[in-house]
Amino acid sequence: MAVQTRAAPGQFYAKRWALYSALGVPRIKLETWRLSVSGLVEKELSISFEELQRLPQVKLTRDFDCVTTWSIKDVVWEGVAFRELAKLAGVRSEARWVMFHSADGYTAPVPLEDATVEDSLIALKMNGNPIPIEQGFPARPFIPHLYGWKSAKWLTKIEFMERYEDGYWESRGYHERGNVSKEERFKGHKRG
Repeated sequence: MAVQTRAAPGQFYAKRWALYSALGVPRIKLETWRLSVSGLVEKELSISFEELQRLPQVKLTRDFDCVTTWSIKDVVWEGVAFRELAKLAGVRSEARWVMFHSADGYTAPVPLEDATVEDSLIALKMNGNPIPIEQGFPARPFIPHLYGWKSAKWLTKIEFMERYEDGYWESRGYHERGNVSKEERFKGHKRG
């Protein structure tokens, strides 16, 4: 894959992160934290942080794109391929959507076809270090071609669903998918 030298359409490279927490930064106790995988699956999962770290890990370098038009260039992400968790749970054929649930009550829906692309992962590290608490420690999804609001911080649950449901920002008018290259920022957006 070619290295990206320019920001995505409608984006500019920022020098530092703008940190958002729509519902406040939750307190996470790593000893009791679990990631559950449920909904339209053959086998529900409840995985500790330690167990996630023992699964095959992937590393990739991708930009992070915020819907508010700033991007951070070449972030190094490490974690578990989303496909690996989907395979372990045995996603049922009627599943079309994934809802990410966070410790603070935040939710973000993502089409299954986007969540399962090759470079989609459940990130445990950023730039070689554990994800900082304000960035979503201990885990967050990262789907490079979608805007950052789809990468729910403080992930606690992955739910596979048949039908779309609004998440936190979608209920406030944000786009159902949020594809960066198509500039899908708000509902009803038609590029072109």
